[in-house]
Amino acid sequence: MCRQHQCDVCWNRRDCLKLMSVSAVGSGLWFTSVQASQQEGPAPTDYVDVNALRPKPDVRVMACFLEFPRPYWLGWPGTAYDLDARQAEFRSQLEASCSRLGINLAMEPAPINSEPGVAAWIKKIQAEKPHGAVVILQHFGTWGWATLVAKEAGVPLIIWSPIGMAFTGHVAGPARMPGVHVVSSMDVVGVEDGLRAVRAKRMFEETRVLWIRGNDRSETVVERLGTKVRAIPRDTFNQEFDKQPVTDEVRELAAQLRRGAAKIVEPNEQDTLNAMRTYVTAKRLLVREQAHALSMDCLGMVEARLVPTPPCAGWTLLQDQGITAGCEADLFGALSLMLTSYLLDRPGFINDPVPETVHNTLIAAHCTSGTRINGFANEPAPYVLRNHSESALGVAMQVLWPEGQPVTLVRFTGPNELIVDTGKVVGNVQTPPAGGCRTSVEIQMDDVEDCRDVRGFHQVVTLGNHRPTLRAFCSLYGVKMTRSPRFSTFEGA
Repeated sequence: MCRQHQCDVCWNRRDCLKLMSVSAVGSGLWFTSVQASQQEGPAPTDYVDVNALRPKPDVRVMACFLEFPRPYWLGWPGTAYDLDARQAEFRSQLEASCSRLGINLAMEPAPINSEPGVAAWIKKIQAEKPHGAVVILQHFGTWGWATLVAKEAGVPLIIWSPIGMAFTGHVAGPARMPGVHVVSSMDVVGVEDGLRAVRAKRMFEETRVLWIRGNDRSETVVERLGTKVRAIPRDTFNQEFDKQPVTDEVRELAAQLRRGAAKIVEPNEQDTLNAMRTYVTAKRLLVREQAHALSMDCLGMVEARLVPTPPCAGWTLLQDQGITAGCEADLFGALSLMLTSYLLDRPGFINDPVPETVHNTLIAAHCTSGTRINGFANEPAPYVLRNHSESALGVAMQVLWPEGQPVTLVRFTGPNELIVDTGKVVGNVQTPPAGGCRTSVEIQMDDVEDCRDVRGFHQVVTLGNHRPTLRAFCSLYGVKMTRSPRFSTFEGA
């Protein structure tokens, strides 16, 4: 973990902060602040079910088919197109996707085939205020109606245009409208990308992040994403850690950590016990503060020798269970981790970017990679138990990423912009002989001519190429999606 300057943070007022008095911090600033109150929490021996910490919001989506009055004559999809059969197929696929994602779907029982019908459905959406809407087009003449829904309904809209309902000219305009995700495909996966985005946004809105740094307590809300951020003094964590005994839960977790390792290098048994004390302490603190994620000034805490172990292994375990645990009090790094967790159902790996100029690769190095990088429901990647390289304390897991597999790098620069790059794993760097953090993943970047040009710091690496899903999120919620420069910016390169 490397030191990083703290950037200004962008915030906005939210009506959902009830029971709190909101006060403006200053004119022209991007945030509002409220005072957070101290709450009593469970005793150090109480068990906390980690599954209860992940937000599970209500997500509601309304949907309909848009068709022209029957029978069809000329014009796509054509008279040979079986409307009833295709609508039954697409309805079943949409229902299955919503069921998988835990989304409540309200589907209109009959297709809408008139302008008054479209107007009535728009009014219904405005009255019921779902979190998103889906229109499935069944004639290439219905694009005007779909655009009307996008302009007037007031909710994020997914337009599904199965092949045979559009030319490029139909798609180009609506696809660039704010709050719209257009899918021109027979494949429902593009629609599911949009549904994932709607669910992720609701999870952001229902999340409170503990920002453990400094000496003050306050509460703020992230603009656009709607995530609440509760700042608490850094000493809160080490004081709670000191109270945390070695319980049966701590012993069993430490034993599992050792049993699951491909190899143990530096850590002893006491190191693993301390590492799991950080995990249990974090769970208790999240419950006490009614929070779902955290980001902590861990490096400063270790530098001040306030704890006998960095929290790296504890953070890895939280990440594997869908609970964001970010490093170095980097708030937008934590929000980037939340994006991979909430949108892609897998942990991310926040990292320090290192250019390897001989082979023109990027080395993503840090100490808190999740192991379930294939997805929360899949088998973990192999890992080696190491100590924290910069302090030689505790446990930091070296997670071995699979060579040859695609990866995606994401980083919120603020609430309004997301850097998205892709690449491929080409190796795992060993420390020693190299220096730096224990998990060091070497990546061959896609479409970046010079590794020195990769944008951002504390980017989050996640396994797989997820650009289409991330594009859906950005399109639906007005986030500018950017990338590292394709061609070198270095003179003479």
